[in-house]
Parts: sequence; C-alpha cells; structure tokens
Amino acid sequence: MRTEQLKPAECTSRSFPDPGIGVIGGSGLYELFTDAWETDVDTPFGRPSDPLTIGAVADRTVAFLPRHGRDHRLAPHTINYRANLWALRSIGVRQVLAPCAVGSLREELRPGCMVVPDQIVDRTSGRIQTFYDSGAVHVPFADPYCARGRTAVLKSAAAAGIQAHDGGTMVVVEGPRFSSRAESRWFAASGWSLVNMTGHPEAALARELGLCYTTVALVTDRDAGIETGATVDQETVFKVFKENTERVKRVILGAVRLLPEERTCLCASVLDGLTLPFELP
Repeated sequence: MRTEQLKPAECTSRSFPDPGIGVIGGSGLYELFTDAWETDVDTPFGRPSDPLTIGAVADRTVAFLPRHGRDHRLAPHTINYRANLWALRSIGVRQVLAPCAVGSLREELRPGCMVVPDQIVDRTSGRIQTFYDSGAVHVPFADPYCARGRTAVLKSAAAAGIQAHDGGTMVVVEGPRFSSRAESRWFAASGWSLVNMTGHPEAALARELGLCYTTVALVTDRDAGIETGATVDQETVFKVFKENTERVKRVILGAVRLLPEERTCLCASVLDGLTLPFELP
C-alpha cells in the first residue's frame, strides 16, 4: 500500500453539513429517509456499495449506505467493506449504527427478536479485513462495539416499547451459503448467540478508523440444527426482515437522537499513540 494513494475521498455532490452519524443498512433497509440527497464518493479502495444518502433526523445529519446495494446485488463476501467505511469517515461520519439480519443460535431468540450484541467471532475466510497493509499497527478490539452506541440503541428500543436483548456473541460466517446443521450445533455449543455474514470485517475496519460502531441485529430465522427439521432459506430471511423493517427504523432513528454529540468513549481514542501508515480523512 502506497501512502500517497490514501487521500480523503472526493464527493461529487452539493455541499452538506457534516453527517457525524452513519447508518449501514442491512437486508431490506434500503431507504431510511424520505427527504434527502445523494452524494457519490470514491475512495482509495474503490467504490462503496452505492452512493451515500444524506438526510436529517431531528437536529442530526445522518449518512445512509445500503450494505448490499439497493438492489441487493452484492453477496456478503463481495462487499467492499473498506470502501464503505472509508467513504463514511471521509464525509465526516464518526459514529456508525449497523442493522443486520441474523440467525438465532438460542432457544429464547426467536424470529422478530432484536439483539444488541457485545461480542463477535470471525469465521470468515479470504476477506480483506484491515486498512494497515504496511507498518506494525495493532488496534485494540477486545470490545468490538461502542458502549455508548449500545446504550443509545437499548434506550431507543425501550422508549419505543420494543424489547431488545442486551448482549450476546455474533459469529460471522463466510457465506453466501447458510450453515450446515453440524456447524450450527457447533456454534451453539460454543456459547454463541447469533450467526451472520456481514458483521466482519465491518466491525474491525470501523475500529481501525477510530469509528464508534454498534450492531443492531434482527433475528430472521432459527439457524439450521437448532430445531429438528428446521432449515434456513433466503426467502424467509427477506420476508421476516421486511415485516420488521419499520420496527428497526424506529429503533435506529431513536438511537440517532440519543447518540452523544461529543465522543468520550474509548473508540474515539483507540488510535492514540499508534503510528499509522497513512493520513486518515
């Protein structure tokens, strides 16, 4: 990686207030605002999944990016996660909310449940998962999700009368296939709560950019092997997420209002004292 290549992204749209907050939408959550505008952003790592949509929530300016593209053309293993996170940071985003669809590995977590995980396990393979291809840069990742962000989401859900489970470990698999029964039982026996295909390297890359990152997980299915005879299919996942899209939106929009204006969490200082091989936007 050549240092001179890593420059802030260039936006090709009208000027807009610093968004500050970004939302990376999961399956079925392609439109967050009704009154907004778009901006095309290019990055040293290529193009993000789609143009960013900028809109207002109360007195906060928010950038929205559909993780898979608006037409769901990008499979989990083909998403340009580096471009997505770099694009958001380059326009001013420092706090990210990341709703996603997940399978359940726990009896009590049934389709329609919302979970705010606090840990992640990487079971992907072959994905580019760092910005730091040169230099010895070791970024702390013991607690992958922002504590302030998690609190905001949980408070938002409570205010909306929506139960959100506090905590849990999300294991991220390569995809695009779903788990075998043996894999599903292995994950459950390991004590993990949820299974997903997009949470990594998204969370790790956000940490490498010093972003606050919070996942909001919607359970769409019981993972294969948890119930006798049960299986997972794409149609069911999409159907359940669509049925719960408005609930997810309510929680996300409420959390936007509750996120702190000033970042005093550990995420904000995670890069302090590290020598980076390039200048961050």
